[in-house]
Amino acid sequence: MHCGMCLPTCPTYDATKLERNSPRGRIALMRAIADDRLEPTQAFADEMYFCLGCLACVTACPAGVNYAELFEHARAEAEQSGALDSSKRSLLRGFTLRWLFMDLSRLQLLGRILRLYQQLGLQTFVRRSGLLRLLPKRLRELEAMTPTVQPKFSADLIPPVLPARGEKRFHVALLTGCAQDLIFSDVNRDTAEVLSWNGCEVVTPPDQLCCGSLHAHNGEWELAQQLARKQIDQFPPEQFDAIISNAAGCGSHLKHYAKLLEDDPVYAKRARLWDEKVKDIHEWLVEIGIKPPSNAGAPQTVTYHEACHLCHGQKITAQPRAILRAIPNLNLVELPESTWCCGSAGIYNLIQPEMAGDLLKRKVAHIKSTAARTVATGNPGCLLQIQNGLRAEGAEFRVVHPITLLAEAYRGESQQSTA
Repeated sequence: MHCGMCLPTCPTYDATKLERNSPRGRIALMRAIADDRLEPTQAFADEMYFCLGCLACVTACPAGVNYAELFEHARAEAEQSGALDSSKRSLLRGFTLRWLFMDLSRLQLLGRILRLYQQLGLQTFVRRSGLLRLLPKRLRELEAMTPTVQPKFSADLIPPVLPARGEKRFHVALLTGCAQDLIFSDVNRDTAEVLSWNGCEVVTPPDQLCCGSLHAHNGEWELAQQLARKQIDQFPPEQFDAIISNAAGCGSHLKHYAKLLEDDPVYAKRARLWDEKVKDIHEWLVEIGIKPPSNAGAPQTVTYHEACHLCHGQKITAQPRAILRAIPNLNLVELPESTWCCGSAGIYNLIQPEMAGDLLKRKVAHIKSTAARTVATGNPGCLLQIQNGLRAEGAEFRVVHPITLLAEAYRGESQQSTA
């Protein structure tokens, strides 16, 4: 396809107006390499990593071109070619993708160390002491983005089996994620409680795995396959009515295990069933019929940012709004350019800080233009990115997952009934 209807929706093309920075230009590069007319050079690899992977082009494409799959395979080709190889890059990728995120006990250990550093006041001391001025500018920027680790991880907040409140209607599994578990374990707790309020018995194993999204999006196809097999073994899809994800980026990847394992004689059939059972939390609640909270809490005005892999990757746009509108005394104000990427995009804000920063400023400006003082969004990367952007501008907003707002309404209802 060469129609170019994707071009106005692509954040990188919008910023540079260069054809190579558009989906059409990138697909042309992929095709040239597939046809042996070009070699996978560093320029090709750089371009694949300049792409956000936001999938806005997939929504815009009238022909249904599967850019998501092309994008992942192109990054894998870039990695296999060795065009970006360097000792520093190999060390970083080896530490993060091949070691840290292959066993979440390692990530939790790192999280505990960071939590201790923060709780002892060492982070505050370092920031106030002026020591950071001795670091290069990029390291100072990265330090400012350091997330606050939760006091407790998901396994400390959620029992392995949480019974349904009232009549049990469904038996579901809850995926707690990796970064989500460290930084937003409270969102996982809220998700489990909301599911329980809606008649679901919730199974949440304490020792979970990375879904493999980070690996697939960064050219590590075989590692993503390994993690997919382990997920299917830990959460046998035939045992659950649904397998719930509350992170947009993870959910988008989790729904494509069938493609990832299509050539696996042992897992291909189970992967197809897995794809059918994986549900985003907003999607699932609307599908089963959400129980509206009866408690009318304090009035609040909320705006909603659509995480790219929720609206473009999973085509879930109406359901989060339906959940927010079900909360009494909540006034939902539409956000201008709500589907435009905030610049988080997995690790994009780490590897492409300039473009990510420009996108964040654009997003923050739109948020500030609303009458809201609360921003809801359904992805941990977006939550953290928008929190950092608003804080940098001194804007006092609450940034929260829609399910947290719903959980708070249910808790208010429970407290009212026991008063």
